[in-house]
This record gives sequence, structure tokens and C-alpha cells, in this order.
Amino acid sequence: MIRHIVMWKFRPGTEAEQERFLSGLRALQGVVPQLLRSEVARNVGAGNYDAVLVSEFSSLEDLEAYKNDPRHKAVSALCKSIREDRVAVDYEFQEA
Repeated sequence: MIRHIVMWKFRPGTEAEQERFLSGLRALQGVVPQLLRSEVARNVGAGNYDAVLVSEFSSLEDLEAYKNDPRHKAVSALCKSIREDRVAVDYEFQEA
């Protein structure tokens, strides 16, 4: 199994677009078949990244298929227009 974690810092003044982006990410669950599980949340603290995605896939190939899915690409394009920074990590894990 692969866990894919992404965090974003958004540009000030893009609050409406941020909500559209985060809602769009949430809407991919159950739509993109390779996406087994996802959690999208806003940071409740100060001075860190603004939002996070934690998602799970069966394989790196499934993660790549998700990244290349047109529905994900549309959401990602919105993010690219409003973010200041992005960090990500992908790692293998065993289901409990």
C-alpha cells in the first residue's frame, strides 16, 4: 500500500478558491477508482502549512493513474493557481 501526503500554503486573498479546491479534492473519493481512501483537512494551528491531503493507494501505479486522471488534473490546476508552496511524500505501509 502507498500513502500519499501533500501539504499546501495558499496565497492570501484566495479563500474562495481554496474552498473550491479542497471541496474538489474531497469529491474525488469514490469517483477516481484508484483512490482507496482520502482525508482533506485545514490546519487549525498557526504558522504552518494551510491544508493537507492524506490518501491511500494499492500501488505506485495506482497513484500515478490518480495523478493523471482528468478529474484530478482539473482540481490540481486550480491548486497551482493559488498556492505559494507544496510539499509531498509517498511511502509504503502495511495495512493493520
